[in-house]
Amino acid sequence: MKVLMINGSPRKDGNTASLLAIVGDELKREGIGVESIHLGGAPLAGCRACDGCGSLGNGRCVMDDDGFNTIFAKMVEADGIVLGSPTYFADVTAEMKAFIDRAGYASLSNGGLLRRKVGAAVVSQFRSGSVHAFDTMNHLFTYSEMVVVGSNNWNMGLGYEKGDVKNDESGLKTMRILGANMAWAMKRLCS
Repeated sequence: MKVLMINGSPRKDGNTASLLAIVGDELKREGIGVESIHLGGAPLAGCRACDGCGSLGNGRCVMDDDGFNTIFAKMVEADGIVLGSPTYFADVTAEMKAFIDRAGYASLSNGGLLRRKVGAAVVSQFRSGSVHAFDTMNHLFTYSEMVVVGSNNWNMGLGYEKGDVKNDESGLKTMRILGANMAWAMKRLCS
């Protein structure tokens, strides 16, 4: 079993990465493979709604110059997917939103390539807006007929400066529980 973790933060080693690493550590502890990909900071075009991915029928987006197709192929191969984003003006980053739109369209236009995979969203925040970012990522999962895993609270951690989330004991506990719950669900669903 394998989980693909996608970090949509422009900061490669920021608070979102720290939260994702804790979830990943729990998954690894349970014997599940983890691969991490960093989206943020690289240009990623939004979906043009051209239906090219449906017309091609090969599980690929027709825009093939920004790395999306490589990442999406890994999503299709994975048993579980964790999306992570900081909160930007009460939502996910532009890179994450572009990725969600293209992944959703490519999956649905090709027969539901993400159906019945296990998914979880992780959000880092400073003050507020994280619930909307959390919902945005979960919308991809539910619309794609994925199984969404939760924790003991919303999957969020508090922090502003790099490393601040490591001081959010409640957020860290939430991430550990999320990783354990995801491993539990995957072992039951993927065996």
